[in-house]
Amino acid sequence: MIIVPLALVLALAAYGTLEARRHARNLRRIPIRVHVNGTRGKSSVTRLIAAGLRAGGIRTFAKTTGTMARMIDVDGSEVDVYRVGSPNIIEQTRIVRRAVEQGAQALVIECMAVTPDLQPVTEQRLIRSTVGVITNVRADHLDVMGPTVHDAALALAQTLPVRGHAFTAERILLSVLEDQCCRRGTELHPVDERTVSEADLQSFSYVEHAENVALALAACAHLGVDRSVALEAMKRVTPDPGVLRRYAVEIGSKLVEFVNAFAANDPDSTRMIWSRLGLDRAEPGVRRIVLANCRGDRIQRSGQIAELVGRELAADRVVLAGEGTHLVAQRALALGLEPGRLTDLGGLGAEQVFERVLGLVEHRAVVVGIGNIVGLGQEIVLHFKNRAVSDG
Repeated sequence: MIIVPLALVLALAAYGTLEARRHARNLRRIPIRVHVNGTRGKSSVTRLIAAGLRAGGIRTFAKTTGTMARMIDVDGSEVDVYRVGSPNIIEQTRIVRRAVEQGAQALVIECMAVTPDLQPVTEQRLIRSTVGVITNVRADHLDVMGPTVHDAALALAQTLPVRGHAFTAERILLSVLEDQCCRRGTELHPVDERTVSEADLQSFSYVEHAENVALALAACAHLGVDRSVALEAMKRVTPDPGVLRRYAVEIGSKLVEFVNAFAANDPDSTRMIWSRLGLDRAEPGVRRIVLANCRGDRIQRSGQIAELVGRELAADRVVLAGEGTHLVAQRALALGLEPGRLTDLGGLGAEQVFERVLGLVEHRAVVVGIGNIVGLGQEIVLHFKNRAVSDG
């Protein structure tokens, strides 16, 4: 009775051992392996580094796990990552295999893991990076990686390489990353976003952050690519679908600028974008509208949204959409948001939300989408994009 189950266990163990050896062999065939982790900007930095390395003559394969998981072949073309079931970090073995099949000299790959127990697994077992990147550490996914941002920094640091090189634009929790690099025998290179000027950013087709470009340029320079060569390639990169973009919509006498900041779903990033757009100061005749997409399965993030709209973002109107909006509304009102500035559109579809938001505009408005890009957020973006007269 036990012979068949035992044989199956042994067969599975043998198969697992063979697969592990095959994967290790594949990793050795890719001399440059860049593992990109952090709270915000992972997908953008992955794309930027890959573009820079490719421009420097290095056959580079990349994979992002942002708004939509994508593989970027060595020729720069993109294909969706096909999945059966939920995302699983084991898919990284398939990515490595594809990179080897294309003769890649470099692999630039965005970290898939979120939970602290899977972070070291994805690095030590699946990637074994030669170069690590931690974009930044911010207050997101604290329900899993927290409870504090310090805990999140420790979790993210588990993907740093052993006896390699690491790059980061993080400043506040830099000492945590320095300590973890020291333990691993890895040299940490802090990157200053001020090395990238506004002139450097002007030719991008979308709103890119200086710290992302600075990180990518530093990693490419470390790997032997000239700064000007890498930067010019980065300016032509295809952005992640969730990247910060602006869409200008004209309907009759109304002019609406929609800013897709849905993917910047932690408070620090949202505040930075709000400030960078100059929305801390009111402009005569221009209504400032926050459109927050809420998710019922992101309770902590919903609480952060309530804090932002209730206390911090100086919006003329706050519009709530998605799931669980009544809880966000209650919290925001308790924190001081005036009832007359709040519109709750919870449960409505993207087209209805789009039309209701336009109805709030008299002549000119800036609408900033925050909270969550998944699902309804993506659909709302498409409505603004499809009606846009310009984007950038």
